[in-house]
Amino acid sequence: MEKSVPWFILKNLIRMAVLLLLVSAAAFFLVSASPLDPLKTNVGQTALGSMSQEQIAKLEEYWGMNTPPVERFVSWAKDFFRGDMGTSLLYRQPVSHVISVKLKDSLWLMGTAWLISGAAGLLLGGGGGGDSPAGANRGKTVDKVITGYALVTASTPAFWLALVLLMIFAVWLKVLPIGFSVPIGVEAAGVTVSDRIAHGILPALTLSITGLSNIILHTREKMAEAMESDYVLFAKARGESGGQIILRHGLRNIILPAMTLQFASISEIFGGSVLVEQVFSYPGIGQAAVTAGLGGDVPLLLGITVISAAIVFAGNFTANVLYGVVDPRIRRGRAKA
Repeated sequence: MEKSVPWFILKNLIRMAVLLLLVSAAAFFLVSASPLDPLKTNVGQTALGSMSQEQIAKLEEYWGMNTPPVERFVSWAKDFFRGDMGTSLLYRQPVSHVISVKLKDSLWLMGTAWLISGAAGLLLGGGGGGDSPAGANRGKTVDKVITGYALVTASTPAFWLALVLLMIFAVWLKVLPIGFSVPIGVEAAGVTVSDRIAHGILPALTLSITGLSNIILHTREKMAEAMESDYVLFAKARGESGGQIILRHGLRNIILPAMTLQFASISEIFGGSVLVEQVFSYPGIGQAAVTAGLGGDVPLLLGITVISAAIVFAGNFTANVLYGVVDPRIRRGRAKA
């Protein structure tokens, strides 16, 4: 058992290193193969026409257009392993600084949406000790309503839902800000916590609504299977109430699949944040990724790609660790391996 823990950690670290290498290489060569010309995109065709050949040559050198892609990637990888993520070509600041600022604005947004979608999905699909979850009332009105809601939101694009919420709460009702992370025209020192919360409600609500559906549908199915099992029938014969059955027997059967979906949804929230932040003009990591991709800022895009992949991998690794805590059979199986 003691030997299996270090091996388990080492094996996952090797997997993460391989994953980050492959993801960064794929992102680099996709950007390099992009038909967008960094000079025309960022400088403009008109401005280029008025420049001398020497000025254009300096710009091409700055954007790395004369360096072979493989050589550029190897140079970036060497610097990255030394702890240097490079300098953003658009922001003219260290990539690590740009990512830290953008990620700070996005993490609380995505974290809030992740917690809300997980808790609400588990409550509606499997139940939190009450008698009204969908899985415990299969075929009844409450089950049809919750399942219908999950199916509708599962097929709803995140950007469309963001636009609808924006129109309702910001344009028609005027109860929430229309976008951005802080009020327009207010200095950073004058921004309060309530201002940041108010500007993050709609983006977080959009991400949490779209993340609910999968958790609801899967936990509902597992809970329904548990409620039709022999041990639940025996529990009913003993006189246990619906809430006791859900807590003692139902939740034990849905906790592992719910945990899997919850940590797997980290990647979905990252992907959804790119669209949501664009709609709400929220200056987070998703908007920075779009800006870097369209502007040909390879160092920034690779930095965002690596950090995002590392966070997603860390979520999956955490789920694997928690499996052994929740289910002793998995822990014993790892010890034997």
